Amino acid sequence: MEILKSIILGIIEGITEWLPISSTGHMILFDEFVTLNTSDAFKDMFFVVIQLGAIIAVILLFWNKLWPFHLKKTEVTPYFKKENAVTKLCNDYVYVDRFILWFKILLASLPAAILGLMFDDQIDAMLTGDLRAYIVAAALIVYGVLFIIIENIKIKGKIEDLGSLSYRTTFFIGLIQCLALVPGTSRSGSTILGAMLLGLSRTAAAEFSFFLSVPAMVGGSGIKVLQFFADGNTFNGMEIAILLVGTVTAFIVSVIAIKFLLSFIRKHDFKAFGYYRIVLGIIVILYFSLVN
Repeated sequence: MEILKSIILGIIEGITEWLPISSTGHMILFDEFVTLNTSDAFKDMFFVVIQLGAIIAVILLFWNKLWPFHLKKTEVTPYFKKENAVTKLCNDYVYVDRFILWFKILLASLPAAILGLMFDDQIDAMLTGDLRAYIVAAALIVYGVLFIIIENIKIKGKIEDLGSLSYRTTFFIGLIQCLALVPGTSRSGSTILGAMLLGLSRTAAAEFSFFLSVPAMVGGSGIKVLQFFADGNTFNGMEIAILLVGTVTAFIVSVIAIKFLLSFIRKHDFKAFGYYRIVLGIIVILYFSLVN
């Protein structure tokens, strides 16, 4: 049963981490009905570490855009069979350009990383306190409404290529990502909304949101694991199996979810996700009001 629960949690993580509908909101509802029979320390760590499966999906799907050390000459200069001064210049440009993209990703990641470390205890309190469900529900509804409003305004993003992102725009997207520290906001939702308002197309906004997730989630997972062991906790065999199954499931489902989202937004807007968030937020409020 615990393995089955970890599979379900991996599916929820793989879908909700990338679609702008809040993984936290779904996890809270699921936890009310099916709870892992493990220690609280392991469960807290599990919910963060299975995100690594989702991150591996991003890295593999966008390998050619993110990895600067492996360049096919034909990608840049297909008309030359041998490297010469021109081909070397072109390939060096792409090599540098990908490092610049990573610099922008790290720049945009700094604000949330700093605030996350500063207010870690307060964020944990929001996730475990009596008001957590209502905080999550409010964030779901507010950002759902914002998605609908922004799409109704019909903002046309001019930036299609992430290489043309200015450092100023990059940093502002990073500041907007800080909103995701409030449970229920959705990291992908806040960054996509912010990027669209700053002039990125839907596809470019979604891709940059995926890229920003790499340092954010790797860093968050690393800190959680270190805290887990620093507090004197250890894994048993079943917990290792639960963690591995959940992570692998999150990876497989993330590949499908990312491909779906990129395909969906080429033909549709984000209003459907906005309506979904509002409905989910209302369900969370009604359920926890009746239970309490």
